[in-house]
Amino acid sequence: MGAAVGDGRAARVVAVVGRACVRRRSVVIAAWVLLVLALVTAARVIGTPTDNDVSLPGTDAQLVRDLTAAPEAPRTSGTVIVVAPDGRLDDATRSDVLAATVASLRGVEHVTTVRPPSTKDGTLSADGRTGWFAVGLDVRRAELTKTIAHAVTDAARPAADAGLRVLPGGAFAQVVDGSGTTGNEYFGLLLAAVVLFLALGGVVGAVLTLSTSALAVLATLEVVGLAGNLTSMPAQASTLALMVGLGVGIDYSLFLLSRFRTLTRSGVEVPEAIERALADSGTAVAFAGVTVAVALAGLGLTEVPLLQTLAWTCGIAVLFAVLAALTLLPALTSFAGHRLARSGALHNRLARRTGSGGYWARQADRVTRRPWLAGGLALVLLVLLAAPATDLRLGQLDAGSSPASTAVRQADDVVSAAFGPGAGTPLTVLGRLSTPVTDARDPRVAQLVAAVRAQPGVAAVGPATPSGDGRVVTVPVIPSTRGGDPATADLVHRLRDQPVPGMTVHVGGGAAARVDLADRVADKLPLVICVVLLLSVVVLLVAFRAPLLALKAAVMDLISIGAAYGVLTAVFTRGWGVTWIGLSGPVPIPSFVPLVLFALLFGLSMDYEVFLLSDVQRRWHQTRDNLRSVREGLLGTGGVITAAAAIMVGVFLAFVPNDDPTIKMFGVGMAVAIAVDATVVRCLLVPATMALLGDRTWWTPGRRERVPTPSS
Repeated sequence: MGAAVGDGRAARVVAVVGRACVRRRSVVIAAWVLLVLALVTAARVIGTPTDNDVSLPGTDAQLVRDLTAAPEAPRTSGTVIVVAPDGRLDDATRSDVLAATVASLRGVEHVTTVRPPSTKDGTLSADGRTGWFAVGLDVRRAELTKTIAHAVTDAARPAADAGLRVLPGGAFAQVVDGSGTTGNEYFGLLLAAVVLFLALGGVVGAVLTLSTSALAVLATLEVVGLAGNLTSMPAQASTLALMVGLGVGIDYSLFLLSRFRTLTRSGVEVPEAIERALADSGTAVAFAGVTVAVALAGLGLTEVPLLQTLAWTCGIAVLFAVLAALTLLPALTSFAGHRLARSGALHNRLARRTGSGGYWARQADRVTRRPWLAGGLALVLLVLLAAPATDLRLGQLDAGSSPASTAVRQADDVVSAAFGPGAGTPLTVLGRLSTPVTDARDPRVAQLVAAVRAQPGVAAVGPATPSGDGRVVTVPVIPSTRGGDPATADLVHRLRDQPVPGMTVHVGGGAAARVDLADRVADKLPLVICVVLLLSVVVLLVAFRAPLLALKAAVMDLISIGAAYGVLTAVFTRGWGVTWIGLSGPVPIPSFVPLVLFALLFGLSMDYEVFLLSDVQRRWHQTRDNLRSVREGLLGTGGVITAAAAIMVGVFLAFVPNDDPTIKMFGVGMAVAIAVDATVVRCLLVPATMALLGDRTWWTPGRRERVPTPSS
């Protein structure tokens, strides 16, 4: 007979760890505090750089980037945009102003080169009213801070004093915007505190849970930040890790404390209640964390450094959440356990209302009596939510997708109005020759330029520049459409497919790199989904030893993800309510967002499945009555899982006001999936399916049935 999650060797190991943490509680608490303090100090001393520069080894855009990298080029470059209210920037009357601005910019620390607006290099618009100073720095992109960006922008004071509008552009605008946090994340914590107060019956439980989660999240953020000194760390990585860390950290602690409260209310002493809570819910926490980690590990198969980074940073958040729940929380609870056990008159009233004759009991009875009706209703609701996903169109975000209040959007609006919509995302066409050219007058160079200029969707073509050895020729190209427009992606493909005698054509630039990213993700998507499904089913088989149960859990999670995709499409592609979340209109959904969401949501949704099924299976082992086990399992976990889901939904929605459209998408998608999973799927579809499967739910190949022991 297979062991339940809360039984067997795993439960004994977790219980032993918990017992040791209770006995050495002061040491455990001190170790956590010292660890966090050490990480915070190291982060402040060493720094936590971020770098949104995406590398894609083996792609066409990366090849162009590698071949055009010049050793003498600045380590980082940005722009300072200037707009004249009237006249031209290159008028003789403004020459002194531009010269003074150049001198002021060159005086800023870390600035190595400054080039003023000029029609020669295309940094001055045709009407002469808009241009930018190209500023080179001696720091890496990851080392560019808000302080440096503001210092450079402030150094353009001579231009501002002369009545010109000054804006940061390029890398400076990105750094000024930072992570785009708005402070609304604290509302998610406030909601979590309220729900914890109600679920655990007082302030003590809420403080224990939030303290445990806070230390785990702090450790996560500092480790992720420090890792930016070793590898490229996108700004979204820390925000996504914060979302996941807060959600799972609070949930795991809530499950453990709820089980502890149940045991102490039945008369179990605090030390034994902690140990037994860890043996039951603690083992489920460990398996749930492993499931999330397995799902995230699937992103490693994409061979996309950005997705691999997002995967392991979120994995760190889950690891710290599990460690804190299994070590720090028992130590803290041993100090405050007696107060937590005695507190909660409100909680006890709620427990009575949801007891044997309460809501969850009635819900379980309704579903198990008419499983076909409940399951059919759930499927109809889920199909309606998932229906918009048939219109899911993947694209690429650009600066124009950001909220109007951001620096990158304001800079993009100005540049697009003056130079055209594609000016902010230029392409680089590179020709590789078998025999070198002597200069730009070589006929093969002229053929390349002519072929590029003949393509529809090309707004402007710059002068061709041969490399020093003459084996590479680069041609700058301005598209007539924005970087996120599908027409720009089509142009990239046409330029690459354009045959030019005597050379091989490659296309690089930001828009081309995003096209390559989309292609790489599309190629790897089936593999990632299959591997994540397979590994997750294996983990569930280890946990429950019931193949049909494991397959059912995987299918339930896929259904929740489909509903999330449907809502994501309705909001961001069709624009339903998109202005309510701070965007001016529909925006493309980046190709990697559905894939990352799949891995995250599959793991997070499986958390609730593991907690529910572990409780149902424990009762099944005692009674061998499937319907009774489902009813009692839903009754026993309904309130706490609902509270946990409410917390996670609130935390995710608190990130929706973030300025980054990608973070908005993650917030909406994850909140919807968790809400659907905790209501429609768990309350209707899961119990209905288990009722229909009957005892076959627990079938294990080769298992011989035995008479159950009487339940205690």
